Amino acid sequence: QVQLVESGGGLVQAGGSLSLSCAASGRTFTNYAMGWFRQAPGKEREFVATISGMGRSRYYADSVSGRFTISRDNAKTSAYLQMTSLCPGNTAVYYCAAPRRTGINFRDFGSYDYWGQGTQVVVSS
Repeated sequence: QVQLVESGGGLVQAGGSLSLSCAASGRTFTNYAMGWFRQAPGKEREFVATISGMGRSRYYADSVSGRFTISRDNAKTSAYLQMTSLCPGNTAVYYCAAPRRTGINFRDFGSYDYWGQGTQVVVSS
């Protein structure tokens, strides 16, 4: 059973930075991509970023490109999301996710089979 545990959320002022972590366990970590999604109140869960198994490929939602950085440390079976220049519109519960297979549509949350419990990020104005 794959388990994902996020940490690092909190309250930050607009313009500030925050780093999220996702600790994974339960299977070979390097074989699979990892993704970050977020869900704001009253909105659908949306794609934020993804990184390939070996970390060679990274993709971002247009809204966060240039401000957020996804990374992973396979030795620590962890993925990270570094967020900078945060604004109130980034307020959401952030989830890390992992698929059961390779070759997925990484922007589609339906492609991911395992999810963490989420970590709340609040950006104040």
